[in-house]
Amino acid sequence: MTTALTVLGLLALAFGILLGFAAVRFRVEGDPVVERIDALLPQTQCGQCGYPGCRPYAEAIARGEAEINLCPPGGETTMKALADLLERDPKPLEAAPQEKRVARIIEEWCIGCTLCIQACPVDAILGAPKQMHTVIASECTGCDLCLPPCPVDCIEMVPTRAGERRWPWPVVPIQTEGKGAR
Repeated sequence: MTTALTVLGLLALAFGILLGFAAVRFRVEGDPVVERIDALLPQTQCGQCGYPGCRPYAEAIARGEAEINLCPPGGETTMKALADLLERDPKPLEAAPQEKRVARIIEEWCIGCTLCIQACPVDAILGAPKQMHTVIASECTGCDLCLPPCPVDCIEMVPTRAGERRWPWPVVPIQTEGKGAR
């Protein structure tokens, strides 16, 4: 038994060393400009820019194939940061700025198909198969990607109210025996 464990341990050690060497020896260098552009993007993977995610959009910007003003979730702040990084002139956002919207599921209509959950790039939708789903509004980016897959059209985009506050749950003091307990 100890011989088998020793052999397995030595094999694991040998493979670990081999993989570590391969990771250093065959490492593929990424484009540092793409990395810096990608770091500035909001990472919502919404596709509103016309690319399938933030990384492909960053690569297109670095190659000069895309403008820096195509990211609605990033807004003007991201566009200005990209302009500073790439030493370009800032441009107005391509898409007309809208008020921030979030998805809302009409729960009475939801059939629990989970297609919206699969489509959400930021995991802002909760639910189980054949159960009602709901949206975590604070996580929703308003990308609209959950709308097309819904077979019963139970998802709507609603504007968020400026300065909206969440319900402040009251703090109830815990009473211990002998200190005000009845």
